[in-house]
Formats: sequence, structure tokens, C-alpha cells
Amino acid sequence: MKVSRTKFVVIFLVSAFVFIGITNLLLQPVNGDWFAGTGSPVAWKRNLAAIIYPVKIILVGPLAPIFNDPDPAPPVRALACAIYWTAIALIVHFIISIMNVRKKSVN
Repeated sequence: MKVSRTKFVVIFLVSAFVFIGITNLLLQPVNGDWFAGTGSPVAWKRNLAAIIYPVKIILVGPLAPIFNDPDPAPPVRALACAIYWTAIALIVHFIISIMNVRKKSVN
């Protein structure tokens, strides 16, 4: 199945925003806590945080200075995430397309 680059990027962006939103709702960051849920007395929150944070660190880790800013302009965070995640999506799409080409040439 071949997916266009634009469609892949849009699906990636929507999925990333939904992932971050759902994890923030489930783990409920307190006072801008960067790693919400890791110190929670509730066992399922600690375990969920341990599973989710490797992915979350890749998605928002490099954007930490923007998220630690106490009062940024509202669209700055969303715009920074969209630009960073678009770059990640393009790289992932490129790698997947290379793997598909190599797989077809072997057959």
C-alpha cells in the first residue's frame, strides 16, 4: 500500500497531537510538570508513564525550552510541534519508502 507524502504527514500530525492530548488527560500534569505520572502514588499511572515516556520524549523532548516558557504566545507551542513533527514524519516516510524499494528489488 502506497501512501502519499502529504497524507502521511497529515496522519502523523493528527496522531501526534491526539497522542499528546490523551496522555496529558490520563496522566494530568500538575503545575506544568514535564514528566507527569512518574511520581504518582497510583500504580497504573506510574506504569503507563514508564511505557509512554520513551515515545513522548522523542515527540516533545527537543521542544522543552518552548514548553518550559511560562507565558508563550498561544500558537507558538502548536506551531513548533507541527514543524518538528512534520520533519519527523518526512524522515519516517523516506525511510519506509527506501525499505519498500529494497524489498521490491529483492523479489
